[in-house]
Amino acid sequence: MTDPAAPDGFYSSPALDFAPRPGEILRRRTVSTPHLHGASRAWQLVYATRTAFSAPIPASGIMITPHTAEFARRSPVLVYCTAFHGLGGRCAPSQLLAGEGSEPETRFIATALERGWTVAVPDDPGLGMTGLGPHQFLAGRAAAHAVLDLARAVRALSELDSAQAPCAVWGYADGGRAAVWAAEQQPRYAPELDLRGVAAGAVVADPGALVAEIDGGRWAGLGLAGLVGLSRAYAHLPVGHILTDDGHRTVQQAQELDAAALLATYRNQPLGRWCERPDPWNDPLWRYVLANETSGRVAPQVPVHLYHGTEDALVPVAMGRGLFAEYRSLGVAVSWREYATSHTGTAAEGAADAITSLASYLQHRPNIITRPAPPSPQTT
Repeated sequence: MTDPAAPDGFYSSPALDFAPRPGEILRRRTVSTPHLHGASRAWQLVYATRTAFSAPIPASGIMITPHTAEFARRSPVLVYCTAFHGLGGRCAPSQLLAGEGSEPETRFIATALERGWTVAVPDDPGLGMTGLGPHQFLAGRAAAHAVLDLARAVRALSELDSAQAPCAVWGYADGGRAAVWAAEQQPRYAPELDLRGVAAGAVVADPGALVAEIDGGRWAGLGLAGLVGLSRAYAHLPVGHILTDDGHRTVQQAQELDAAALLATYRNQPLGRWCERPDPWNDPLWRYVLANETSGRVAPQVPVHLYHGTEDALVPVAMGRGLFAEYRSLGVAVSWREYATSHTGTAAEGAADAITSLASYLQHRPNIITRPAPPSPQTT
């Protein structure tokens, strides 16, 4: 009998000495998704991607085809980005969607499958793969690369006729952040993808402002998770200088926890408890890191649908309104919808409009004005 607590060899990290192409499939296996309504065949994938600073790294995800036979091949591809699942542990979406089907966002994925779309769900960078953690939470460029490279991997899967398939991206909360970063990075990082549009709800557009807002409250565990995730993403910088000895021990413990454990363990505990100063986000080095993680500085070349709840107690609606205004000022084809409900309520209530927007985007190729860009090592 297989020990459920034993490491899964499929998710062991392969050596990338050969510098694989971003999106290249390194490992794959078929899996069952019996609890996912509308699903047909599914594959767990390990594929090549890049960190925020262009280093090759393996990532994992899952790809699911719709049950409707006429759409099983040549169907549009939706990359669905889940909300924050944790820094470590067995909480990767590609694992939760298979077997017992305990992924909390299953209903949104099922809705897309019912549309006849192929759905690809990336695990967050550093999550799922053995030995690569913790998850690089809040690192926008790394998340964008994982999203776009999974779309590339789907195009390369031999069982599908998806090489020319149009694609879209959808996400909420941290998943919404990954979605807009993918839209911003796509023209330079993955220009060959036929990206048609993006839907993103409750986007964490300014992590620095959010961390200061939630510090010491019920969501304080997410602030600590952001410190851990960005420390991993910016490991080439001495970002750990702000931590006390107790802080280093706390970080070591936190990087093994899923979202529920992080929120329960560190509720109402300010970051200053583990740092040399009470406001670590105001440290000059961390100000640089957090400023570098602000969305809305680059114009997506595809339509974007943003939505947010006016009663959102986690991500203030003003943050979403600000991103909408930034995109409008950049000339992006952006739409906006508010819902008079909470963070969780908006995820459910806004799904129908998000799907409708995505369906419209997938039917029409956007009128893109191509802007020349200098060569980038990320696209080689």
